Amino acid sequence: MSLIALASTLVFIAVSVGISIWQKLGLERDILFGTIRSAIQLLAVGFVLQYIFGTQHLLLVALILVVMIAVATWNAGKRGKGLRRIYLYVGLTITITEVVTMGLLLFLSIIPLTARYVIPISGMTIGNAMVVSSLFLNQMKREAVTSRGEVETLLSLGASPRQAIHRMLNRSARSSMIPTIDGMKTVGLVQLPGMMTGMIVAGASPLEAVRYQILIMFAFASSAALTSILLALMSYRLWFGKLGQFMRSDS
Repeated sequence: MSLIALASTLVFIAVSVGISIWQKLGLERDILFGTIRSAIQLLAVGFVLQYIFGTQHLLLVALILVVMIAVATWNAGKRGKGLRRIYLYVGLTITITEVVTMGLLLFLSIIPLTARYVIPISGMTIGNAMVVSSLFLNQMKREAVTSRGEVETLLSLGASPRQAIHRMLNRSARSSMIPTIDGMKTVGLVQLPGMMTGMIVAGASPLEAVRYQILIMFAFASSAALTSILLALMSYRLWFGKLGQFMRSDS
């Protein structure tokens, strides 16, 4: 893509700003800020990746993955604001999900141990785990309000904290996995996913692009399930006080 063609894509931003002004949505500043920030971030990442792909230094690859996990942890952890140590548990969950998923891909020789494969696929895996974690925490906060009576009744009948909150955890885990499952059901029919589209535009065979997309979708399904279950198991005690009383997050 030429620089002129790239610059011409700003017409889409102009349309968004125009609609915001027309409908008095007040989003013009956010749209412009997001446009500038995303462009700078992507250009910076492009230069960094170009250097790393050229050197193939594994320590640099590991550093990039640490940064990805840290940013994803910060973003998802904000959904559990008010819960003590939530950032620690979200970080551990995303890290374990990444290690297990990438470990299996490398152990089974599905992808080679090179920066060109490890970084992009890790980025998608970590991003998916971040979204699942955010959805899980959002749903848990809603459940803490709507299911408070249910949990307190179970506690009063002698249930342990884990037993009392079990149904909340199940509902939240199921809710956090819905986008991933729905995406698997409709992939190729409603939309062509980003990785597949990118490979086709870059000149790869559609069948080759499909094979890689199947890899990503299956890895996403596994990582989504692993993320939701791990976060549920590690964080359920955060919803209870030191004396075992149920706590509701109002933030």
